[in-house]
Amino acid sequence: MSFDPQTLVYDANGLVPAIAQDAATEEVLMMAWMNAEAVAKTLESGRVTYWSRSRKSFWVKGESSGHVQELVEMRVDCDRDCILVRVRQTGPACHTNRRSCFYTAIRDGDEVEIMEPMVP
Repeated sequence: MSFDPQTLVYDANGLVPAIAQDAATEEVLMMAWMNAEAVAKTLESGRVTYWSRSRKSFWVKGESSGHVQELVEMRVDCDRDCILVRVRQTGPACHTNRRSCFYTAIRDGDEVEIMEPMVP
């Protein structure tokens, strides 16, 4: 059965959340947004492509930074309203130069940074 990005459930802005996970370690790296065209571009190119809500344009992860996300597998959740992109991540995934965007933990009611920026 062939996959059609139009079969996903998009929000009022035509977007679906996309969670990026390292395919080797299963670490959750980041969350961003995709529209149907970004989903299609990702599947066609093998390079993860998101939709930037602030710039209102596509961005291929790593296009300017070199911190590329190569698609290993795309998964659709049971409600078809969220996708998981399993990736091979080159360098940090977060714009703060950390491996993951999820570097702040809430522990005993306090915010604690649990991940240092990567050394360039």
